[in-house]
Amino acid sequence: MLRTFSYACTVLYRRFTHYTSARLGQWGLSFGTLFFVVYVGKHPGCTQSELTAALHLDWGHSQRTVLKLVESGFLLREKEGRAYRLHLSEKGQQAFAASHQVFFDWDEQALTNLTPDERRQLMALLYKALGRNPLPDAAES
Repeated sequence: MLRTFSYACTVLYRRFTHYTSARLGQWGLSFGTLFFVVYVGKHPGCTQSELTAALHLDWGHSQRTVLKLVESGFLLREKEGRAYRLHLSEKGQQAFAASHQVFFDWDEQALTNLTPDERRQLMALLYKALGRNPLPDAAES
């Protein structure tokens, strides 16, 4: 078995993907749509360009997913000038709460063998590896 950072990231990614798909399947959401709902929930009124840039996606994928979420009743698109503003519908608000909570629930499950100090240290090191300053309490994101 490989003992590299990339291998550990890949295993954790696959576990998180499986976990989120299982938890959000009841809403008709998947791992791929999770981040769209969370982003719009945290940035109501954002444009699709802002969402696409923030999630580091290509325009075509973003367009298809946004339209799918609009058709499924999670997002509302409001024309403003030349751009569309994105908002969560009532259904989207409920899905946002569930989607947002998935991150905290999975962290609790995945990090159960770590002490609170080990968790803080792990988060600090991961944020350092990402080239970002860790939040005072990383759980508050």
